[in-house]
Amino acid sequence: MNLSENHAGVERAIAWAILGFAVVVGGVSLLAFGAFLYAGAPGLVDLDPSFAGKLAIDAGLSMLFFIQHSWMVRRSFKQRLARIIPQYYGDAVYAIASGIALLAVVLLWQDTEQIVWHATGSAWLTARLIFMAALAVGIWGGLSLQGFDSFGLQPIRNRFRPKQSALPALVVQGAYRWVRHPLYLAVLLMIWSYPVLTVDRLLFNMLWTVWIVIGTVLEERDLAVAFGDEYRDYQRSVPMLLPIKIPS
Repeated sequence: MNLSENHAGVERAIAWAILGFAVVVGGVSLLAFGAFLYAGAPGLVDLDPSFAGKLAIDAGLSMLFFIQHSWMVRRSFKQRLARIIPQYYGDAVYAIASGIALLAVVLLWQDTEQIVWHATGSAWLTARLIFMAALAVGIWGGLSLQGFDSFGLQPIRNRFRPKQSALPALVVQGAYRWVRHPLYLAVLLMIWSYPVLTVDRLLFNMLWTVWIVIGTVLEERDLAVAFGDEYRDYQRSVPMLLPIKIPS
């Protein structure tokens, strides 16, 4: 084996290690977050006994995730990162960082005992059914996106299994015929369908709802730039989050 073949073998091993790490961290974090939304925080670590301290930690954990998630997706950050590591690792690194930040939210979240509202009876059952329906919407939305790559695997695969890539095209199918952002709708429904609303959970619901709505609006701007009039026509014909057509 010559030097170039040895170098290629090492590069391939590093690439597949990063790919595997992205899948594990990303997958575990999504499962943990889903469990958090359905069953509440695990309460593994009590970082502050005071009520105000718990809420401050929870707000800080949320902001940590918001900043990481929003900052690393910016074009300027990706350009700086590409100076340090090969560009095809960028999406996987983003998935790993997002997974770690999301796991921090789930594992370090601080429970408060003060209950604002507690669903019982038919209200509890309704909340659980809404969560399951939202989960189905999320799965439907993911399946509607052909080639959906949430862990940044495709650029790494393309590096070692090169194939001609087509220009991005706006394809509207499945759940995207009803709302423009079915995945965000699913998360919002799961957030608000938890049947025990403690003060810390209310804080979580409010912070994450505001962040998702703001992020959706900003993403809409990027999509309009990327796809032009085609996406603007889509905006006029399909609602953003709620499957309700408002007459213009």
